[in-house]
Amino acid sequence: MIIAIDGPAGSGKSTIAQAVAERLALTYVDTGAMYRAVTLLALEKGVSLEDDDALGSLALEMEIDLSESAQGLPQVRVAGRDVTKAIREPLVSQKVSYVAAHRKVREALKLRQRGMAETGDVVLEGRDIGTVVCPRADLKVFLTASVGVRAVRRKRQLEEQGICISAKTLEREILLRDTHDSTRSVAPLRKPRDAIEIDTTELSIEEVVDRIAAEAVGVGSDGGGSC
Repeated sequence: MIIAIDGPAGSGKSTIAQAVAERLALTYVDTGAMYRAVTLLALEKGVSLEDDDALGSLALEMEIDLSESAQGLPQVRVAGRDVTKAIREPLVSQKVSYVAAHRKVREALKLRQRGMAETGDVVLEGRDIGTVVCPRADLKVFLTASVGVRAVRRKRQLEEQGICISAKTLEREILLRDTHDSTRSVAPLRKPRDAIEIDTTELSIEEVVDRIAAEAVGVGSDGGGSC
């Protein structure tokens, strides 16, 4: 079974996708971490964020491993280096939408993401999973939430990583990223026509997971497991 969870920044995709994967004994794939890793490499190597060819090469050649730490938390390694915290730094968050808008970057990572999806039962989360990466996913979910709540959630996540930033600043960054993601010419953020939309503003994690798990049971063994 392939479950695609899409939505804007701070809508709860990562937290919900991880919980759904754990509940249903599926593999969790954070596609956003892949774009963040490319962004981090570009910033470190001084690659122009406007250079489609150079960024595409970084995405194509990048040695990335998405796994779990000993504590069961998502871990991201690039060429063996743990970048789990580095890819969540404010500068990367500010620039990732520019990198993600490049066609060659998206093409390179789309192939990787499809390869991960088709190796087994997975939950993928991102912004174009149900529309571009896995349009034939067995279950598609589109999460939304108010900007204020999304900012508070992101602030809490960053604080857990030792990164302090105001909720107001995060609101501005989220709105800017919403604009970039939804208006880019390549794979823009949009709700798949056959996706289940869930507004998580006033729902607990457990309530959202319950809803998705129930929908997954409805799909049952009919899922084709193909992108």
